Amino acid sequence: MSVADTGPGGDASAAPPPHEDCRPGSAAPAPAPAPSRETLAAAGELLRALAAPVRIAIVLQLRESEHCVHELVGALGVTQPLISQHLRILKAAGVVRGERAGREVLYRLVDDHLAHIVVDAVAHVEEG
Repeated sequence: MSVADTGPGGDASAAPPPHEDCRPGSAAPAPAPAPSRETLAAAGELLRALAAPVRIAIVLQLRESEHCVHELVGALGVTQPLISQHLRILKAAGVVRGERAGREVLYRLVDDHLAHIVVDAVAHVEEG
């Protein structure tokens, strides 16, 4: 018997009964295969790229529409070098992309998946 087979005190008799869906003969669907280590590592890197308050604020701004650096500076009230630094990190992580429009670079989200993650995280905290 392994430690996983025992309850919190190490006594197998104290282990909780299996969940109803885990009992033999249940019609529960088979679990989805676990993602590869590479996929999990890449997801971790992506979440680390989103893990700064300024980067979260940038994603929320870009969710509404594309913006150039000076618009983000005005909206977020931080310096241009700081916005540029955070945009570089988001760009390297594949969260945003920039497209030159004359003298400006317009930044936009690569897709809406990441905006949903950020919006859900903010909503979760606000519900708290």
